[in-house]
Order: sequence, then C-alpha cells, then structure tokens
Amino acid sequence: MQKDLHPKAVPCKIIYQGKVVMETLSTRPEIHVDVWSGVHPFWTGEERFLDTEGRVDKFNKRFGDSYRRANRK
Repeated sequence: MQKDLHPKAVPCKIIYQGKVVMETLSTRPEIHVDVWSGVHPFWTGEERFLDTEGRVDKFNKRFGDSYRRANRK
C-alpha cells in the first residue's frame, strides 16, 4: 500500500448565506453552497408539479390514443 496517497480530512463548515448550517469532514475547511436541504422545495414540502408548457396536453394531442393502443400486450 502506498503511504500518504489520500488527502487529509479536516473539519469543514458548510456555509449558506453567511450562516454555518452543517459541520462535516472534507479536504477543505469551508464550503459555500447556494442551496441546501433546509431551503430546497423538495425537502421542505413546498414542491409543486406544474405543467407550465402543457407537455402532457401536447403529447396527447400529438399521439392521442394511438400510443396506448400500440403498447398494449
């Protein structure tokens, strides 16, 4: 086995908007993040499914029932 192959792990602070939100180990002492689980809509329960471009309607208009009939077994 090679000696001193891996970088050293040091205590690390995860920083979001100037506040320390988490402490862990890393090769860097500080990591600044734009999004973390405390503010992400998926983890806070604020996530919404929006079909803003009408993708489902566009698909149904283009293929209609022919897609369902072709894939039946």
